[in-house]
Amino acid sequence: MSAQGTLYIITAASGTGKTSLVKELLASTDKLQVSISHTTRQPRPAETDGVHYHFTTKENFEALIADDSFLEYAEVFGNYYGTSKQAVETLLAQGIDVILEIDWQGALQVKEKFAQAVMIFILPPSKAALQSRLSNRGQDSEEVINTRLAGAVTEMKNYHHFDYVVINDDFNVALGDLQTIIHAKRLSTAQQQIRQRALLDALLASD
Repeated sequence: MSAQGTLYIITAASGTGKTSLVKELLASTDKLQVSISHTTRQPRPAETDGVHYHFTTKENFEALIADDSFLEYAEVFGNYYGTSKQAVETLLAQGIDVILEIDWQGALQVKEKFAQAVMIFILPPSKAALQSRLSNRGQDSEEVINTRLAGAVTEMKNYHHFDYVVINDDFNVALGDLQTIIHAKRLSTAQQQIRQRALLDALLASD
């Protein structure tokens, strides 16, 4: 019998480096997958259905909402995005840990339905560093950068709802912090009672 997987919610403001950290975390950690969201927006040229998103129609998405099929969902710029409850529960039942990359509002929605979820907030080392990262993308105007920075501050004010806070100053240190959180959870008594059942039975058996 495999231990039940753990659901990890990872949230960060734009420009904090979450995407890069999660990508490396997935590459360096076994039995860990990112949840693939459903969306009603059209796929971009480089995107593949079932890999980047599950692309679906607005009608089908709203039917899934009516069936309470999502752990969380939101409408952004006229398109729906949501996390399938069944898909996440299937992976967890297989002993696979699952990462959700969602904003703080979605994170709180999931926590209400999935109390055992582990919530992690990633912060930049300073506001100046965040502004620099947003500016270095070289694809946004000063006005857009300032708007994103203001939105980031609003997002970061909600860090206190989360179980863990990771500061992404040095990438490798931040990655190590994320790996430590997952490793510690896997060493919890509840997890080890299942993973190490044979060993525990042997150690505690009366001679």
